[in-house]
Amino acid sequence: MTANGKQHPLRPKIEIKQSAASPEEAAAIAAAIEQFIRETAPAPATGPTLSPWLETGLLEGTGREPSAGAPWGKLGAPLL
Repeated sequence: MTANGKQHPLRPKIEIKQSAASPEEAAAIAAAIEQFIRETAPAPATGPTLSPWLETGLLEGTGREPSAGAPWGKLGAPLL
């Protein structure tokens, strides 16, 4: 993947064409549609986590005790 996994789906452009609504009403309709899209969008996916074996290997490779914690972040936290 060239975007390093940070691809997002295209956001639709909302336009109201040939409407009997006033500009204010058209703006209100577009805002309501945008709000609906935001509220019904799927929740963001959580990233992968380090396996306990990998965490232990990284800690051992850097000469740290597992109880001391990891300098790269909380053990078991999702990778972003």
